[in-house]
Amino acid sequence: MPREAPEIDDSNSARKGPLHGIRVLAISQFGAGPFATLNLADLGAEVIKIEDPTTGGDVARYVPPAANNADSLYFQSFNRGKKSIAINLRKPGGVDVFHRLVEKSDAVFNNLRGDLPDKLGLTYEQLKEFNPSIVTCSLSGFGRTGPRSSEPGYDPIMQGVAGYMSITGEPDGPPGKAGVSIIDFAGGYAAAFGLVSALLEAKTTGVGRDVDVSLLDTAISMLTYFASWQLNSDWQPTRTANSSHQTIVPGQNFQTSDGWISIFCAKEHFWQRLTELTGLPELISDERFATFTARYENREQLVSILSDRLSKKTSSEWLSLFRGHVPSGPVNSIEQALEDEQVKARGIVVDVDHPTYGPIKQVASSITTDGSNQANSPGPALGEHTDQLLKNLLSLDPEKIVQLRNQGAVG
Repeated sequence: MPREAPEIDDSNSARKGPLHGIRVLAISQFGAGPFATLNLADLGAEVIKIEDPTTGGDVARYVPPAANNADSLYFQSFNRGKKSIAINLRKPGGVDVFHRLVEKSDAVFNNLRGDLPDKLGLTYEQLKEFNPSIVTCSLSGFGRTGPRSSEPGYDPIMQGVAGYMSITGEPDGPPGKAGVSIIDFAGGYAAAFGLVSALLEAKTTGVGRDVDVSLLDTAISMLTYFASWQLNSDWQPTRTANSSHQTIVPGQNFQTSDGWISIFCAKEHFWQRLTELTGLPELISDERFATFTARYENREQLVSILSDRLSKKTSSEWLSLFRGHVPSGPVNSIEQALEDEQVKARGIVVDVDHPTYGPIKQVASSITTDGSNQANSPGPALGEHTDQLLKNLLSLDPEKIVQLRNQGAVG
């Protein structure tokens, strides 16, 4: 007999985020790593950011524009809802504080170069004596193994190495990268997923593990069907005009009388509705366009016909006709995207009360569940929570804290 499903309280106000009670130590900076732990914080985890007081902490604090006294808007966008403790891990006293934090935490996350976790004592083998259930997660450019493990790696480098630039941009133009750091953020999601998966095991077995995620691996894994086609056929990917899909036609941007819209007919009935709504029903019975393969083989003729027709009306006129019938949308600016009615309805733009900037707006995690997206306190000042954590979490007396500070172990 199947077990009867428990009765669920669906009152949102009473529920906490699904990671409530999980404590993560984060030795990470800039974008990819902080993005990973931001999503953990938005899901309820307590994220303690370990920053080096001798170097000014996370380099993201100083990224322009609006780099306000080591507290840039760039830094704020990745570090909402976190705590900051300033520890010098090159000092024995700082290492001891770190190990005591490990004893009281669930995970240690870093986004250092692939060779550094082992050198700095951040692996499971090196930390399990302090906490056998600790999960250690490393997000690096090239991973912890291989000939490039000791090299730094950033999103644009990965977009080039993984082939993304070879298929991005106009056919006659130079290779191009995506406008946002898609590999950084995908790597952040992958690392967060890997960390949470290992935490689930550790909560069951009492034994932690290492999780090794690289930006390059993430980028290659997302090639999916591109890789399958390349590895198993003679198909060669190229840059395509107007951001069109490699094989699905029509699936691209089209210019209207006042802008651009994106159309993607991934099913036959979408294609049929498109022909009807554009006043071109004769295309349905045209053998050149009767199937996915036929449209692909005759894409130049079809795109020419559609481009001519779509140029006759405004974007809003076409989109109002297509809505609910043909997958489509405007090609927005960032400003327009943030003002989109669906974006507003989903509540992904949140308000944060910052002590010096005043009220600022940020985007929340894309994961919506009861109790999520509650990490709405501003990103911390460097070492803002040092004394609080040393006193309340590690039970150190004021004299010991002063001693550690005099030794340069904490900031």
